[in-house]
Amino acid sequence: MPHRTHRSQAALTTGQHVIEVDGVCQAYEVAGNGPVCLVHSGGPGIDSGYLRMPLLERHMTMVYLDPVGTGQSDFAPGGDYSVPAYARFSEGVLKHLDVDRPFFIGHSHGGFVGLEVALRNPGLLGGLVAYSTAPLYGPALFEEATRQMDAFAARWPDRPEAAEAARAWDAAMVSRTATITDRRSHREFLRAILPACFADFRRTVADRGPITLEVTYDPARENGEWDGRGLIDRIGTPTLVVSGACDFVCPRPWSEELVARIPAARMLALDHSGHFGHLESEQDTFVREVVAFVTG
Repeated sequence: MPHRTHRSQAALTTGQHVIEVDGVCQAYEVAGNGPVCLVHSGGPGIDSGYLRMPLLERHMTMVYLDPVGTGQSDFAPGGDYSVPAYARFSEGVLKHLDVDRPFFIGHSHGGFVGLEVALRNPGLLGGLVAYSTAPLYGPALFEEATRQMDAFAARWPDRPEAAEAARAWDAAMVSRTATITDRRSHREFLRAILPACFADFRRTVADRGPITLEVTYDPARENGEWDGRGLIDRIGTPTLVVSGACDFVCPRPWSEELVARIPAARMLALDHSGHFGHLESEQDTFVREVVAFVTG
């Protein structure tokens, strides 16, 4: 079981911790050695286990956040799972860690949170890794993801899992003939669309073993919308934008927009990866470039 951490204890002791942020239990786990990096998973609502990166732990102190509403953390009060709410809890953890110029890796929806934290706290972060993410969360993001899902299904016409992914996406996100009403239905939706998140899902599974996404369901969840396109040009934090060429969720044009708008941003283009570059065939490139960004 995680232990409740008080300010008098070492906030970066290896293992699991639970603190309180605005009266809400916020859990995180520490692993590795080196510069401190807060790691925020995506979803929203997906547990953080998929984002464990043991190769980065050799070079960095990884602080894996259980975002509110997942893992060992409490549900968000009033169902507020907006990007600013997630940023507020992340800021609470960073304040508790009390380290100079920590880094932030935000994957997918967690990337929106990282961008929001950088916007709200100039000079706080030593660097931001905006990993498989975008400058907005709303209808435009999902419309583009739908186009990319169709392209994925067309790319693999002989794979039944590609057609299943397209059907599941359409039912839940386009035609709304299926709804996510509990943890089981959310897990089934994620299982169905997961192959679309990889450049070659079969190859990745053959190389890495089974891949699953666990989820925590809060019936009160309200995600809201977020659009940083008119603001992110104010971000002065050095930013590494990681983009997989086959990422259907947050495809390359969104990454290019981030690089164009953030003054201190540069691109890590993974041309043989999808949404999960840290698991796919370019894993070594991902690790090498993130370490170089952090230590450089």
